[in-house]
Amino acid sequence: MENGGGRKGRLRVVTLVGGVGVTGGAERLAREIVTRLDPDRFDRTLCVSRWPDDRIDPEAASAAVAEIEASGVRFLGLHRRNTLDLAGWRPLYELLRSGTDVLHAHLFGSNVWAAIVGTTARTPAIVAHEHTWSFQGQPVRKLLDRRLIAARSDAFLAVSELDRRRMTEIERIDPGKVIFVPNGIPGRPAGDGRIGERLGIDVDGPVIGTVCVLRPQKALTVLIDAAALLVERHPGLKVVIVGHGPQQPELERRIAELGLERTVVLAGHRDDVPDLIRGFDVAVCSSDFEGTPLSVLEYMQTGLPIVATRVGGIPDIIEDGGQGLLVEPRDPAGLAAAVERLLGEPGLAARLGSSARERQHAEFDIDVTVRAIERIYEGLASGRTAADLGAVA
Repeated sequence: MENGGGRKGRLRVVTLVGGVGVTGGAERLAREIVTRLDPDRFDRTLCVSRWPDDRIDPEAASAAVAEIEASGVRFLGLHRRNTLDLAGWRPLYELLRSGTDVLHAHLFGSNVWAAIVGTTARTPAIVAHEHTWSFQGQPVRKLLDRRLIAARSDAFLAVSELDRRRMTEIERIDPGKVIFVPNGIPGRPAGDGRIGERLGIDVDGPVIGTVCVLRPQKALTVLIDAAALLVERHPGLKVVIVGHGPQQPELERRIAELGLERTVVLAGHRDDVPDLIRGFDVAVCSSDFEGTPLSVLEYMQTGLPIVATRVGGIPDIIEDGGQGLLVEPRDPAGLAAAVERLLGEPGLAARLGSSARERQHAEFDIDVTVRAIERIYEGLASGRTAADLGAVA
């Protein structure tokens, strides 16, 4: 096979992302994709722009890099001193100039730099990947999406049909550039569900849980407010929030204000997430906006009854009353009522969980996502355009 650089052999693909994929759904997905590309067809490198990453535990970061390299993927960490450290991009520029065929960037910041560094290095094909469209009230960001990222990229990937429509209709990105690629997750063994033992808490009532980075987008104060309503009817209720992030102090204050210290558990970053998820009676996503959240796909894979906000790509994966219950964002009473319904109707909860598991397995498996990405790489390298490849990969 002759690749886009005129050499016989595998296509040389560089994936650019901000973090190593220990936390954050988009970074984890980027890591899953690059490590699962067919090694017989693709020469693979993962470039991480924030390295070392002070957001995560150094041991976890080192373990992630070891796992990446064990899969046959080269790792390139850019030791940039700050956001304006332009010289820190030189190793990526040199790698691209050495004969890279495809540069695939994930998330807005990496998309911007891929458009700049990739075109400067004359990379034959540049792919930008938007994981959550949320640019209302951000005109500069929308302008950069259209005038820089889309203009200099050969394909702009969206993770939901709604995101694809917003990118083309609101941001006015050329529809011929935008391709919808559904997110997917790998199959995992079922967890043990011993949540009380693992977290060191007494569980004598229902457990409501969520897994996410603690940031405003996730609207966790809404979940905490809903917990205050639910605990009146379920005194033994536990609400477990797994993850860490910049909003933790604010959440701690809200928990204290409502006197929910014995009800709401901030579990922090965990390496045993599948085991904890298995212990949830109801899984919740209370976000203000989302693309296609990997956490919700993981709840579906586990067969959990789910309550999620009707935002972004969530209605594309969960039909209200089919695979879960959907509620409006920023509505603690509505969220609490939906959770209460599932707790009070175990037959409904079981039916929704079973349907969610079946749909995730059929439509949102990581292998489906990776095969779509591989077709895009090979199509672009052979001279086809994103429009030729279609609106849906």
